[in-house]
Amino acid sequence: MYKAATAALAFVALAAPAWAQMTPEGLWRNIDDKTGEAKAEIRIRDAGGGALTGVLEKRLAKDAKPDEVCAECSDDRKGKPLLGLELIRGAKKADGKDVWEGGKILDPENGRNYTLRMAPIEGGKKLEVRGSVGPFGRTQTWVRVQ
Repeated sequence: MYKAATAALAFVALAAPAWAQMTPEGLWRNIDDKTGEAKAEIRIRDAGGGALTGVLEKRLAKDAKPDEVCAECSDDRKGKPLLGLELIRGAKKADGKDVWEGGKILDPENGRNYTLRMAPIEGGKKLEVRGSVGPFGRTQTWVRVQ
């Protein structure tokens, strides 16, 4: 009996890191869907109440200016530095699915907010991120850094 309990605990301890990866929480590299180049790193974390927030942590684009602000934003983020800017707000896990939705994602290049849907894929190594307005939108695949 003791051996079976020990084996079960060992299995749970080894499997726990794999379970933890099936969430959008972590550091992600955003890949430009047109050029295939890495553009930025975004850290997604729990904002409380089951909602996620995502902050632009590092800009990787060759033409990125360190002091650039969100000039195109029309909400409380207007004129704020891009580094540290909250890009994702309010996404929550859908009941019974490994999908987070109901939030918004900001495209700082045009200042628009889009309805957000995120789903970890490939065992949590990648994240499908879809921003849309009605039936129109685009999907990017982000790569986990941490």
